Amino acid sequence: MRYLIAILALAGVVVSALALQVHYSTATEPCSINEKWDCGVVNHSPFAEIAHVPVAAIGIAGYLALAGLALARRRALLTAAALAGMGLALYLSHIEKDILLVWCLYCVISQGIIALATLLSAGWMVSSAFSKRREKVGVPRSQ
Repeated sequence: MRYLIAILALAGVVVSALALQVHYSTATEPCSINEKWDCGVVNHSPFAEIAHVPVAAIGIAGYLALAGLALARRRALLTAAALAGMGLALYLSHIEKDILLVWCLYCVISQGIIALATLLSAGWMVSSAFSKRREKVGVPRSQ
C-alpha cells in the first residue's frame, strides 16, 4: 500500500509542477481549453498564492511529504497530512467553481490524486489497527 500511495504522491508532484509552470508563464497554456477550463486564469488569480507562496509549490511540498510519510510507514501522520491536503483541495475547488467560475485541468487531476491518496491512507491505517487488534486477542493472521 505504501508504494501505491508514494507513486500517487509522485504523480501529484508532477501535476503540481505543471501547475507551477503555468503560474509563472505568460504564454497560452495547453490546458486553456475554453472559457470554463483555463489553467492560466486559475493560476494567475489572487487565489493562486497563500502568503506569496504559489499554491502549486505548496502542493509539491505536500505531495513530497505524503510520499515520505508513506514510505516511512507513518500511517497516522500520513492520514492526517492527506486529510489536510484534501481539505485545502476542496477549498480551492470551491474557489474555482463558485468564485472564478473556471476550472484548471491540473487542479482537478490533483483533486482526484489527493482524494485517492486520502482514501488509501485512511484504509491502510484502519486495516493496520484491525490487524494489531486481532493479534492482541490471539486471532491468527490469514495467509
